[in-house]
Amino acid sequence: MSLSNVPGSFRDPSGFLYYRDNQLYRQINHAYSRQYEHLIQSGLYDELCDNGMIVPHHEVNLDLAYDDQAYKIIQPQKLPTISYPYEWAFSQLKDAALLTLSIQQAALKKDIVLKDASAYNVQFHHGRPVFIDTLSFDFYEEGRPWAAYRQFCQHFLAPLALMCRTDIRLNQLLRVYIDGIPMDLASALLPTTSKLNFSLGMHIHLHARTQKKFAAQTHSSEKVKGSLSKKSFLALLDNLTSCIQKLVWKPGGTEWYDYYESNNNYGEEGLKEKEILLEKVLRRIAPKTVWDLGSNTGYFSRIAVKAGAENVVSWDIDPGCVESNYRMMVRQKETCLLPLLLDLTNPSPGIGWDNDERLPMQMRAPADAVLALGLIHHLAISNNVPLSRIADFFCKLAPWLILEFVPKEDSQVQKLLATRDDIFTTYNQDCFEEQFKELYTIEESVKVQKTKRTLYCLKRRKK
Repeated sequence: MSLSNVPGSFRDPSGFLYYRDNQLYRQINHAYSRQYEHLIQSGLYDELCDNGMIVPHHEVNLDLAYDDQAYKIIQPQKLPTISYPYEWAFSQLKDAALLTLSIQQAALKKDIVLKDASAYNVQFHHGRPVFIDTLSFDFYEEGRPWAAYRQFCQHFLAPLALMCRTDIRLNQLLRVYIDGIPMDLASALLPTTSKLNFSLGMHIHLHARTQKKFAAQTHSSEKVKGSLSKKSFLALLDNLTSCIQKLVWKPGGTEWYDYYESNNNYGEEGLKEKEILLEKVLRRIAPKTVWDLGSNTGYFSRIAVKAGAENVVSWDIDPGCVESNYRMMVRQKETCLLPLLLDLTNPSPGIGWDNDERLPMQMRAPADAVLALGLIHHLAISNNVPLSRIADFFCKLAPWLILEFVPKEDSQVQKLLATRDDIFTTYNQDCFEEQFKELYTIEESVKVQKTKRTLYCLKRRKK
């Protein structure tokens, strides 16, 4: 029997996630028994399940408990991909914020409150955000301030405001501040004009000043009691909802946002040829989980779905592309696609306690297949990564690799070389094949008509 904790599930004394024989379980400790029973008996859990707002679970035998502190053991639905807020598009974080507020509004009607409002309590599944922490619910006590208010502002409101009012790239601050962007930092980075916005002025700027003023003071529960009636609590939630809804960021103007519309060198015929070749290869190897690296707005990610993939993670470095990809996914009600933000030369690291509270990108593998289309020249030439190291990185992610080799004669490579010396003497097709053959067998290679590119299907060698 194998037994191991989920690294990111240890802070809550109410319970935790763990694996037993590769099956995921959540232990509910005796300390949380009353809250859990109220969640179930109130009907809130069933209501959230019926509306697709929370991950469903079923109770299992106590014999499967991790230790003797267990009150009950539940087995939640296991999600195919775990992602983090610093990997989300603007609208993904916004939808996660609105889900959290909607859950709190529904909970309050049952005299239940969210004791925390972490963005890490939300994941994306079947094309929509879903709440995953069954142990976040507590008894509502009339008059007590919302304990999760500060966390909500730090995890959701502050980064969203910074992304749309200052710079879209500031969501990367969430990699540095694991419990959300501090209010004083958000207040300092936002433009002065944001103070004129009533909601941002109150929830960020005034919030920051209040925190600073009372940082050294203590307040007993008796003093804060009665400071927030249920009516005021609902008004607070309504105001936060309105504030979040009004935060808007329009994608565009980023480097790769309009690549397929106006900047690609395939032409209509070449693009169609590549699409046909890719679909044919994917149908032959039949992967269920595909990681599309450098996916742009997800054009070829959708070909993978069309070819039968059930879970396609569509990674790209450009926030405009990821935002556009996500909006298209929502608009078309796609359920097999997950757009995420990623710089392959600096992928999401292990962060938090002991550097494994939030897992690095590579540790969320393996996928069944990786797509690397129109990507290798950016890694090898723009970022000086040797072909051998590119092969080694891809090899860790999946047993199958579908890669497009882009030679120096290609116009996109010529653009990269236009402003620098060509020191890349080993960047050619022969060297590429030689280096990748160390780790892969070349199952197929096909010239993409109307282009100078070659599509390869490679299979990882057995160790």
